[in-house]
Amino acid sequence: MIRFLLNQTLQEEKDISPNLTVLNYLREHARKTGTKEGCGSGDCGACTVVLGEVVNGNLEYRSVNSCLTFVSALHGKQLITVEDLRTKEALHPVQKAIVDFHGSQCGFCTPGFIMSMFALTKNTPNADKEDTYEALAGNLCRCTGYRPIVEAALSLSQEAPIRDQFSDYERETIDKLNAMGKPELEHHAEGKTAFTPTNSDELAKVLMAHPHAKLLAGGTDLALEVTQFHRDIDELIYLGHVDDIKTVSETDTHIEIGANVPLTDVYRALEPHYPDFGALIHRFASLQIRNQGTVGGNIANASPIGDSPPLLISLGTSMILRRGDTTREILLEDYFKSYKVTDLQPSEFIQTIRIPKPQANQTFRAYKISKRFDDDISAVCGAFNLTLDGDNVTDIKIAFGGMAPIPARATQCEQALMGKPLSSSSIEQAMTALATDFQPISDFRASKAYRTETAANLLYRLYIELQNMRGEAIETRVIHYVP
Repeated sequence: MIRFLLNQTLQEEKDISPNLTVLNYLREHARKTGTKEGCGSGDCGACTVVLGEVVNGNLEYRSVNSCLTFVSALHGKQLITVEDLRTKEALHPVQKAIVDFHGSQCGFCTPGFIMSMFALTKNTPNADKEDTYEALAGNLCRCTGYRPIVEAALSLSQEAPIRDQFSDYERETIDKLNAMGKPELEHHAEGKTAFTPTNSDELAKVLMAHPHAKLLAGGTDLALEVTQFHRDIDELIYLGHVDDIKTVSETDTHIEIGANVPLTDVYRALEPHYPDFGALIHRFASLQIRNQGTVGGNIANASPIGDSPPLLISLGTSMILRRGDTTREILLEDYFKSYKVTDLQPSEFIQTIRIPKPQANQTFRAYKISKRFDDDISAVCGAFNLTLDGDNVTDIKIAFGGMAPIPARATQCEQALMGKPLSSSSIEQAMTALATDFQPISDFRASKAYRTETAANLLYRLYIELQNMRGEAIETRVIHYVP
């Protein structure tokens, strides 16, 4: 039985397929057609809804793409759609702002924008322009009506805090959600099964018994199997209630992040230690995706263009993997074997990601190159982790995504710099060595030549930034490497 609130109404679903998306549930079962299907892949935001969840005793709202969310992930949450905002008496302030500022043109994308703006008013009531851009970056307007939409969102920050029916019923909503209790371990419908363990011990047992089941965390990639490729997933293990792998903690030497921590929360954990990591997470897909997608999922997906693995590899990250009652720790760089092939064993799962804290004289930089600044996949992603003793490089780890079948270190480039003064000549030697580390492919994101030249120039960019930090004059130029 899956229990959740649809606005304020308790829903109990026992015959719903674990493969059914929230988008299709709303449109076909609940007959709430305000939520639109635009792309079915989490790219356009037309299907945006808001989920409310009790976190540390408080109600927390997050915008998500309903096309990538399965109904089996709704247990214990409140689902809010565009129809739920209006009361019998009046439009919600967000809806009224869209009307007042003429923010709706053809209207197809409008419900998604409204829901993203609703979440913004709840999470950042005094939002500035940058907050607004971030909240709306995952919503596309095909009529190019962004200016009035942004103005509508900014007008709401002048009225903050906004009181609405959700504020009035917050305590009641929390009580209703808490009363639902833990989900049932198994949900069967239409010949498919969803398992919902609530701790890692339970997860380990289920996965040992069902080694071919698909692990579902945020589902931002796995859901495409259903929505884009029209494949059935017969066995799902939903990780959203495995609380002991949703935690972030710190030791004297490491930041330890549970594999099921959403990228939104990963940002909060890493940005104070590694600002460049935080800046890159801000460019990771959209806020809706970051609210659902997890760091463990981004790693386990084993994409050669995943944004977080190159950065984590360069920081010397390790992972704790678990199979049954046995755990082992490996370096993240040893996890990737070949394209979409990892060191993960049958029934084994990622439990914890361990990231070393920065040390004295350590510099970390990360650069993402993509066709769009927001909501786009990397063509090349480079991460550089250096320790300097004066001018000399005493430790170095450089990793790239988009340059090989797996995220990987640039070992020849590292050797060209290790133990040497950081100078124009050593950087140029390292740029030449970098060309021997990788043989990138050409695809629709970038050509082989572009990737090769761009990767070298990112290294040169690092050198420029470090010299500028020291106040040393340097001629800014672009090195053209022709393989």
